[in-house]
Formats: sequence, structure tokens, C-alpha cells
Amino acid sequence: MQRLGHFSLSKTTLVACLSLFLLVGCSKDASKGSQGRPVPAVSTVTLAPHKVTLTTELSGRTSAFRVAEIRPRVSGLIERRLFTEGSTVAEGQLLYQIDPAPFQAELDSAQAALAEAKAKLPTTQLRADRYKSLVSNSALSQQDYDDAASNLNQLKANIISLEARVQTARINLGYTKVTAPISGRIGRSSVTDGAIVTAYQTTALATIQQLDPVYVDVPQSTAAMLRMKTRLKEGQLATPQQDRDKVRLILEDGEDYPLQGTLQFSDVTVDPTTGSVILRLIFPNPKGEILPGMFVKAVITDGVNPKAILVPQQGVSRDTKGKPYALIVGKDDKVEQRMLTLDRAIGSEWLVTDGLAVGDKVIVAGAQMLRPGTAVKVTELDQTSQEHVQEANAGTKAMPKDAGGK
Repeated sequence: MQRLGHFSLSKTTLVACLSLFLLVGCSKDASKGSQGRPVPAVSTVTLAPHKVTLTTELSGRTSAFRVAEIRPRVSGLIERRLFTEGSTVAEGQLLYQIDPAPFQAELDSAQAALAEAKAKLPTTQLRADRYKSLVSNSALSQQDYDDAASNLNQLKANIISLEARVQTARINLGYTKVTAPISGRIGRSSVTDGAIVTAYQTTALATIQQLDPVYVDVPQSTAAMLRMKTRLKEGQLATPQQDRDKVRLILEDGEDYPLQGTLQFSDVTVDPTTGSVILRLIFPNPKGEILPGMFVKAVITDGVNPKAILVPQQGVSRDTKGKPYALIVGKDDKVEQRMLTLDRAIGSEWLVTDGLAVGDKVIVAGAQMLRPGTAVKVTELDQTSQEHVQEANAGTKAMPKDAGGK
């Protein structure tokens, strides 16, 4: 019995020792595996200040520099139309000829009446002078002299009236020649030869538009305008003298217009429905490429930021609320998260106004599954490597163009 008991105790001790050995072995293996986990490798870009010219792209429509609606100033019959529709006309060019015959007759009649009145003037003048001398000698009554003087004054007033009548008749005769008040391109005619027109009618005979130069009217939000003024005031932006008020134009087909324009003025009234003001730009248009009513985009220079911080777009992500952030490599090569304020996209980079500083190392590759506090192995990218990363990540993130969130 003692031998059997001794055997049972030895077996129990053996099992206990084996279990302890396995437990210690597993613990060592687990510790070894934990210590042997590889450190994540990331690629970073060290931020440096850049001199960036900031621009604003605004959409708008073109309009003619000057517009003249041609209307008759006398009533009559159109004898001839003397221009080609759609052609370019010069200032003073004859466009329509209204029948001048009745106006010529009116002028002749007024001139004849004036000549008759002027013919009576010498006799009437002499009579008045003679009566004046006779009155002084008491050879004629005062009443006779007063009548003669009154006739003279009436005749002189009649001559002035007839001269005005002649002038009016001459002006109306001139109005039978309808000429171009400005140079430009003329549109279609609303009347043909033989049509009856009325003086100052509501329907224009034709319309002339001066297209060189040409206006471009674009709306700008008051918020953007105030934000730009604040940055200029605080010194965040500088506007070179040579670039002040200079504007570029992008046509409907996406092509850049070759000639540069200028900002003429900003409207002083805010549209209450849109909260914007109208900026009027002016562009030379010697070849007539820009037509009124075209939809275009104007690129206006806001200013130059001499110390702008640009971050590759692949280095910016968004949280569940849509707010932008970046992961950087901080102290002891550990990951840190920074919430950002973005201004705009410039090419393949974001312009950051808050959240990052010069010298920060932004992770642009290998950021998947990383969390703040994770130790990483850093590889710094040079300019060529950055371009390769941008090409590899092109199209993988759809970022909005205006991302001003915090």
C-alpha cells in the first residue's frame, strides 16, 4: 500500500511540473512574440514655407462695352437700309435713309417766311426812326410813334421765331439720315425698305454693340471680400504693384484667354438675395473672340503669401464629422494627430492656415491603421519621391475644392 501511494504522489507531482513548464514556456513565447512585432514604416514630408500667389476664380458673363439702340427721331418712310446685318459699322456711318421730301419742303417754307419778314425790316425800321424825329418836333402824335415802334418790335420777334422754325426744319431734315452713334458690330434690322417708322418708337431699328474692349461682370461673396481685406490688413497677404487689379480669363471651352484684363470697379450695393457684390472687369477684345452673354471664369489675384504652408493632399484625412486632420511624427518618433484649418487646394496640395507649423513631419504614406502614440520608423521623402507618391495616390481621395473646416 505504501508503494502504491508513493506512485500516485509521484504521478501527481509530475503532472503539476509539466503544466508549470508549459505555462512558463507559453509565457516566454508570448513575450518573445510581443517584443518581435515589427515597427510600422511611414514616409513623411517636412514642411517648409513657400511663396504662393493666391487667386480667386469667379464665374460670370460678358457684356458689351457700349450698346446703342438705333431709333428714328422723325416719322416717315424708310427709303433704304444702307448696312449689312452683322457687319462692323463706324461712328457716323449712314444706316437708314428716311424719305426727306416733306422735311425739305418744310425747310423751304420756313426759309421763305423768314426771308419775307427780313425784307420788311428795313422799311419798318426807317418808319419808326422817322416818326421818332417828328414826335420830337411836335409834328406827329405820340400814338403814331408808339404804333410804329410796336410794329418794329413785333417784326423783330417774328424774325427770331422764323429763324427758330428754319433751324427746327433743318434739324428734322438731318434726322432723315439715321447714322451710327458709336462704332461696333450691328445686329439684324427690325425693318426693311418701305417700312413706316415713328419718331422715338419703342422698337429699335437695330442695335450696335462695341466689343473692344468688353466687360465681364462676376459676383463675389461679401464674406470672401471681407476675409481677403482682413488678411491684407493683418499682413498675411501682400499685393505687388504690378499685379494689382490684374485679371485672367478662362473661356467656356476651358482655354485661357491670351490677353490680360483689369479690375475696373466693385459695386457698392450688396445683392440681398445672394449676399454678393458685382465686380466689373474689362478685357481687350481686338479680334472679337469674346461675345456678349458668354459664360466665363475670371481669375483674380488676391495677393502673395510669402510664408504659406502647403501639405500634400494625401497627407490630409477627415474624421467622421468631416473635419480635416493630419498625422505627424512627433517626439520619440511617435504619431501625433493635428486638426487643421484648410484655405484652398493649390494643385495637388492643401494650403493650411492653422494646425501645422514649419518643420513638422507630415505622414504621407503608411498612415493606414496608425493611431496617436504609435511608434513608427520614418523615411523622409525628397521632391522626386513626393511626386511619385502623388501620382500613386491620384484619384484615391476626393477632396472638395473649398475645404475651410477646422
